[in-house]
Amino acid sequence: MVLRRLFGGGSAEPEAKNDPLAPRPPSADHKETQTIRKIVAQLEALPVEQRRFVAGYAYILGRAAHADLVFGADEVAAIEKAVMDVSGLPEAQAVLLVEMARNQAELYGATEDFLVTREFARTASQADREQLLRAAFRIGAADQTITSMESAELNQIGKELGFPDAEVDAIRNEFRDSLSVLQAMRQMAVHQKSTEDAPAS
Repeated sequence: MVLRRLFGGGSAEPEAKNDPLAPRPPSADHKETQTIRKIVAQLEALPVEQRRFVAGYAYILGRAAHADLVFGADEVAAIEKAVMDVSGLPEAQAVLLVEMARNQAELYGATEDFLVTREFARTASQADREQLLRAAFRIGAADQTITSMESAELNQIGKELGFPDAEVDAIRNEFRDSLSVLQAMRQMAVHQKSTEDAPAS
């Protein structure tokens, strides 16, 4: 898998060499494939530590977005921006990396989540881990609501990144307006007040 190659030091399997003499039918699919291969080659040319960092960063944000088993367009756009901001990668590379991380999360999330997050926590600085956790909350709030499922996953991510509950809660508090539980409580309070204020029939 390409994402695994980005985490490691090289290709897990030998890739077929491009033969310029081999007949290839001209097609949009072929051009797209060539473009993707070029971007992957550019990513694989990065220093291995940088590759591991940015691949882990993208994967963990994808994990946060996929907590409710849905990748919303707002979430994907927010992950792409976060990856570009932290890595300085060009947009094309960041978009492809996020797409690979997204596919990995959808297909193998149950078995990969802990391993990827633990490895990121082992090698990243305190500041990088805090930046990632805050970005993960931002991804959860991309659609203006952090659901209970997303909140639970963010708790787990924070724990695996090595943060005590109090520090996770402090970051969560920055996004309290997006917490679905508080939103529901506010809606109930508004409904109750409107009911109390309504004239008796």
